[in-house]
Amino acid sequence: MATSHETAILLSGHDRNWLALPATEELRRDGIGLEVDDSAWEAISVPGHWRNTPAFCDTDGPVLYRHHFRMNPPDGNERRFIIFDGLFYQSDVWLDGAYLGDPEGYFFPHSFDITALTQMSNDHVLAIEVACSPQRDKRAKRNLTGIFQHWDALDDTWNPGGIWRPVQVVTTGPVRIETLRITCRDASDTRAHVLLSANLDTNFPAGNVRSITVRTLVDDMVVHERQHQLAKGTNEVAWSLDIDRPRLWWPKELGEQLLTNITVEVIIDGELSHRVSKTTGLREVALGDWIFSVNGERMFIRGANHAPARQALGDATATELRRDVELALEAGLNMMRVHGHVTRPEFYEAADAMGMLVWQDMPLQWGYARSVRRQAVKQATALVDHFGHHPSIAVWCGHNEPLALRIDHNSTNNVTKVAAAYLAGQQLPTWNKTILDRWIKRAFETADSTRPVVAHSGVLPHLPLIQGTDSHLYFGWYHGNERDLPTFAARLPRMVRFVSEFGAQSVPHTTPYIDSSAWPDLDWELLSEKFGMQRAVFEKFVPPSNYETFDAWREATQEYQTTVLRHHIETLRRLKYKPTGGFMIFSFADPAPRISWSVLDHNRVPKAAWQALIDTCAPSIVVVDRIPADAAPGDTVSLAVHVVNDQRVALVNAVASVTVSADEWSVTRTWTGDIDADDVAFVGTCEVTLPVTREAPRVTVSLKYD
Repeated sequence: MATSHETAILLSGHDRNWLALPATEELRRDGIGLEVDDSAWEAISVPGHWRNTPAFCDTDGPVLYRHHFRMNPPDGNERRFIIFDGLFYQSDVWLDGAYLGDPEGYFFPHSFDITALTQMSNDHVLAIEVACSPQRDKRAKRNLTGIFQHWDALDDTWNPGGIWRPVQVVTTGPVRIETLRITCRDASDTRAHVLLSANLDTNFPAGNVRSITVRTLVDDMVVHERQHQLAKGTNEVAWSLDIDRPRLWWPKELGEQLLTNITVEVIIDGELSHRVSKTTGLREVALGDWIFSVNGERMFIRGANHAPARQALGDATATELRRDVELALEAGLNMMRVHGHVTRPEFYEAADAMGMLVWQDMPLQWGYARSVRRQAVKQATALVDHFGHHPSIAVWCGHNEPLALRIDHNSTNNVTKVAAAYLAGQQLPTWNKTILDRWIKRAFETADSTRPVVAHSGVLPHLPLIQGTDSHLYFGWYHGNERDLPTFAARLPRMVRFVSEFGAQSVPHTTPYIDSSAWPDLDWELLSEKFGMQRAVFEKFVPPSNYETFDAWREATQEYQTTVLRHHIETLRRLKYKPTGGFMIFSFADPAPRISWSVLDHNRVPKAAWQALIDTCAPSIVVVDRIPADAAPGDTVSLAVHVVNDQRVALVNAVASVTVSADEWSVTRTWTGDIDADDVAFVGTCEVTLPVTREAPRVTVSLKYD
């Protein structure tokens, strides 16, 4: 959000002097005022996470921060606010010893009126106690920090606590725009309908109601003016705009990414009090039976789950965030799911500019305590307020896998008992799934009527309404065989309407944490506890004991991951719209050194599956049935051949070729014809008799068109 007609003084940055100590009861009492000897306090970087400072690298907090600054008093009717862009996760704030408040929530700004305090002196001390308590009971967490404090693809001992985004003091007129929400309800070539609402904070005397003017500009042209009556405190106002002949925003594969600047000004007695500008995109997004459409054009989703760009999200740069979007586009993806967290604003800005759709999760992952309901509703509303103007965000999701039960895949748990408990948690009512998530969904729908809302992700169909959501299907990893998906989809088509998680772990190329010279006696416990390796699952599908060297085993893990992703994607693309609306692999890239499901490691070094992702996510591909695993020499196999075309134009004079080969033997079949736009076409059957060969037959394909 860009603001103008306000002066801003940045209190954070590398050249600012911030100090900190671990918080204690004595320090809370004696360390918050002006007259405190803080000469022995530790220097700390703000913005940043406290664990980046050596003195706090092992602490779970809370940590008390202090910052001295000088500032001239405000003039006349000016008001002054201190704004914290990001506090991870709960805080208590004092200025000059006076208590300001206790903000909670890491991904949106918190502000406090400090006009009266800054009128008293030029010298000030800001004190902030920041807490991000470890979530000891993983089934009843209280911090809404999502994957940052409970996830099997991130270091579970990491603590993200700190003042992780900038701190500034701003000066405005008597009325400040505290929040401005902009959403686009519908859009076409002739008209776009935009909904706006704002919380206007005033310092008018009690009982004094004043008339102010709210002016709206679109690309610097005034398009709307309206009088509002305001009283002391926070006033919510709402209005709408009809924009004729709008410049539409499209995902990259459908059109241009034309952006629109909307500015709201508050005028009092002819004087500008405050102005806020946001860059948005005029577009209409819909979701029907798990098929997305933008501006009335349906599109098949090819996506990936996106982890934080870095484990220490405050350290991620705009360049790194933009690069992740660029890489996803290069791989042929059109949607990224911000999985179980809210990332930095620069990511959404990059997605807007480059035409990448975003599935946005609330930062809720697995089980939460009953006490979080009110805070979750508040934060869902804040997410719309501060991020709802981004045209790239296509859907809100309240909660990822709202189950208290988590399976330890490195333990010797009785699988049958664990599976029974898991299914019971899916089918029976639970507080997280049945109560909390309904409240969050309602909060999203109240705040934003323009986007689809998914209450929770990864929930199986269950009574009483046989409702279910998007599916998490880990055939070939957590359950079954990697070849099971086609049969499963044929038997339970409802379960593949939208598959938002699937994949397999693999060992990356960048592994300084592994002493490969010790093979096969690696520190398996360390790799499991610190780096996320699920050894028991590897033992089932790619057992280390089958390989003479570490490099051979690593290559085998990457080949297996490639097989899982390639054939899952091909199956789901073949089922395009009948019934599948799209998929998202798990996952895109690692936030830290890990053995995980990603196709790019934490340095963005590709694994073998990266090329498979590029191949299978091309706009148009040939999909061939797999040779049955039990096929033997002399058997005749019939392989169905389909051409999938996600492009908006037909493929004219398309030539699809399928080659089955092994050793010196090969058979090629070719089909020609036109393939309709945005369609799947069955083009024929490749029938071959398998010969006796040393190696297993393999299938390769090609597709050419005018």
